[in-house]
Amino acid sequence: MKKLTLCMAIFAVFALLAVPAFAADTIKIGEIATVTGDFASYGVAEMESVKIAVEEINATGGILGKQIELIMYDCRTRQEDMVNAARRLVDQDKVTAVIGPSGSGLCIAAAPIFNRGKVPHLGTLPTNPLVTVDETGKVRPYNFRICFLDPYQGKMMAYFANKDLKLSKAAILYDVSSDYSQGQRDFFIQSFKEYGGAIVADEGFRGEDVDFRSQLTNIKNSGADVLIFPFMGKSLPLAVKQARELGINTVIVGGDGYGDFMWEITGDALKDTYWVSHVDRYDPTLKVFFDKYESKTGTECKEFMNAVTAYDCVYWLKDAIERAGTTDPVKVRDALEATKDVPLLHCTLTMDEFHNPKDKDGVMLYCDAIQQKALFFKKVRPE
Repeated sequence: MKKLTLCMAIFAVFALLAVPAFAADTIKIGEIATVTGDFASYGVAEMESVKIAVEEINATGGILGKQIELIMYDCRTRQEDMVNAARRLVDQDKVTAVIGPSGSGLCIAAAPIFNRGKVPHLGTLPTNPLVTVDETGKVRPYNFRICFLDPYQGKMMAYFANKDLKLSKAAILYDVSSDYSQGQRDFFIQSFKEYGGAIVADEGFRGEDVDFRSQLTNIKNSGADVLIFPFMGKSLPLAVKQARELGINTVIVGGDGYGDFMWEITGDALKDTYWVSHVDRYDPTLKVFFDKYESKTGTECKEFMNAVTAYDCVYWLKDAIERAGTTDPVKVRDALEATKDVPLLHCTLTMDEFHNPKDKDGVMLYCDAIQQKALFFKKVRPE
């Protein structure tokens, strides 16, 4: 995909009702997505899903009688581009709120921009705690998320590996350059030890690495009975494939970095791997959305976690604006904070005091090599 500078809108304002131009009196909503770079598959799914939600809402009268004007930027999986896009949406485009992207480090980098400008930001899948609170634990007033957090993911992986799979010796491969990966690793270690497990290997790499054989050889020699992969992007399927090529046949458990794109790289190597998910893709209530996604884009919705959470962020924002009775970003922020029992596509959403979903179940997926799909395995709420 051709790269453009952020001095231009990577995606122009979408005239979703097929009219020549938007009226002056619209509701401006921003979206930032990783449409290029290592996380491009996630960002494209979010971009398309937000477009679908906005199109639906505009077709049924919009919000408060106004059409949504959608302004989208590609942050290219780079923190500096994320900051520039956030600054442009807040200072120049004067949006009511911003949705996306999914990367924790990206959202953390832009958090000061949203709070300085008093514009609410809704993260799709940024799971690091620092997305919504600062280093002192103080809530960032204008930052929210629709997903559960890395501490919960780390605990889920530990609980599932130890209590459900009855495994006790864990080896970890993680990305030392990623806030997301570091957080999951730390919380897994803490919880796994609390459940009585032992960490027998702890190996790091940097996000741009493509060869993990040295780390995986150490892991192979560690005697581990479960391998923990708390990272995402193209590194994930490469690591899975190389582990199997080295003869590591132990169970692999990972966080929410799973994507269907991984099968193209790994083939059958994904067999007997388990992954945390925010969404059960085979929940029948999601079928209409997935069918619409395929109809609109001409492709199957492979990055379903990103797609569904991005879609639901639009409807969550719609609900908040309607409860606020205004597009004033400060009052919309207040309404987002007061979210309680809001029915969305994949969950009923209530915010806790730290701007995170309250009491949201996690899902474990199991990779089936015959169907080359990640199937629902079980819901998990760790004790």
